[in-house]
Amino acid sequence: MRRQIRLLSIGLVLVASMRLQASDQTAARLPSGAKIYVAQMEDGFDTYIKAALQAKKVPLVVVEKREDAEFELTGHSETQKASTAKKVIMLDWHSNEQASIQLADINGGTVVWAYSVNKQSSAHGKRSTAEACAKHLKEKIQSGK
Repeated sequence: MRRQIRLLSIGLVLVASMRLQASDQTAARLPSGAKIYVAQMEDGFDTYIKAALQAKKVPLVVVEKREDAEFELTGHSETQKASTAKKVIMLDWHSNEQASIQLADINGGTVVWAYSVNKQSSAHGKRSTAEACAKHLKEKIQSGK
């Protein structure tokens, strides 16, 4: 069941990415200082995203109420803990992490940006994937596209 959910979320991100490329000219821009609402995500990934946005100094304003936001960030994350064999044979205690997120214009429903990350043997778990997402979101804003 978890694998199906993960594959579905990755598929959704890919479809969203293709739509972004196909309609790049009509897609809403993501201006610096825009107000975003981070939707609640399973396993508390939303708190990691909020912390990463602050740590990476992403030029967005995170608001607590969806009504106050221009954009909504949604997503999914999954953790695969290290197996006993991996710990014993490879001396590796780090988990594998996957996450996919998307940012949509609340008024128009247009997906402005989507990103998927897969970290093998992640030293900092969900924090690593959240920071990768935040880093690429910051690059998107700074590029002005």
